[in-house]
Amino acid sequence: MTSRRHFIQWLHVAGAALVAGPVAAQGQAKAVEEKEPQAASLGYVTDAERVDKSKFPKFAPPQHCANCQFYQGTEAASTAPCQIFTNRPVAAQGWCSAYVAKPR
Repeated sequence: MTSRRHFIQWLHVAGAALVAGPVAAQGQAKAVEEKEPQAASLGYVTDAERVDKSKFPKFAPPQHCANCQFYQGTEAASTAPCQIFTNRPVAAQGWCSAYVAKPR
């Protein structure tokens, strides 16, 4: 039988679980897809070799997400959060028109 005292002792654990659930879910954000409106408007592709050079003439190899200043991971990571896409993961070998080279 659960006493009121026992219930009150566990109430803080239940509250912490309610708060931690959404925080944990944010850590596993869904990767950006090319067909999303924002991604499409920026010309985002998961492979920079598929950039439409006639539509985005400023593209020049070796530009890709992993060497962009908005990419929040190491160049060795296959995906990492991007500041342009509210820190959602993008492909390291991807590209979009918001590309800005990382300062050396």
